Amino acid sequence: MTEPAWKSPTDARAEFRGGLRVPTAGWCAGWTQANLIAVPRALAYDMLLYAQRNPRPCPVLDVSDPGVVSTRLFGGDLRTDLPAYRIFERGELVGEVADARAVWRDDLVAFLIGCSFTFEAALAEAGVTLRHQEMGVNVPMYRTSLRTLPAGRLGGPLVVSMRPVPASLVATAVKVTARYPAVHGAPVHVGDPRTIGVTDLDAPDFGDPVEVRPGELPVFWACGVTPQAAVMESKPDFAIGHAPGHMGITDARDSEYLVP
Repeated sequence: MTEPAWKSPTDARAEFRGGLRVPTAGWCAGWTQANLIAVPRALAYDMLLYAQRNPRPCPVLDVSDPGVVSTRLFGGDLRTDLPAYRIFERGELVGEVADARAVWRDDLVAFLIGCSFTFEAALAEAGVTLRHQEMGVNVPMYRTSLRTLPAGRLGGPLVVSMRPVPASLVATAVKVTARYPAVHGAPVHVGDPRTIGVTDLDAPDFGDPVEVRPGELPVFWACGVTPQAAVMESKPDFAIGHAPGHMGITDARDSEYLVP
């Protein structure tokens, strides 16, 4: 059986469509992963404006036409080809499913938002250990006390993902990830998590806790779960997102988002 890192996007999407439910960090090396947020057409302009005003957590890679379940970058079916989906009604999480066909609406507009998994291979090549991959768990994600800029009916907190980085490699991690601005770019915070309103690293809002070892600093990147946090706070009638860490694997290459 092919290792997850060496699967093609087509093969990975087929496995997820068949029911495999796993976090996608480390899958399909070299292929870009994306967050999903799908909202009714009546809310789509607000979501697009929200993303435009908050490009660090919400870098838009692609947008579907209303009711269309694939995009230029995602050749599969957005309703079935991610490992897991979250269903929101009036801001409340009402379900998490492996197949969203039963709840997908004809008026939904799907946004593919850049994902920090895209620069993880570059971090690893630079000598930064990816603790969540090492432990075989989902990356930890936290709601912060930092506010995003509101747009129309949407607003909420910034969500961040965290990776422990040896103090001696923090500057390297910043430099490496800054070259991927379309997938969150450089960290938004390094060090004391209380400064950004994160009081307990062992209790992430999404994903799993990971160990921060002596000599390491917690490094925080803007996260594409931020639109879901906005949905939860702003309470639109309906939305569908990916289960955090369970991304859509696109047909784009990571190298397309690397800048000199």
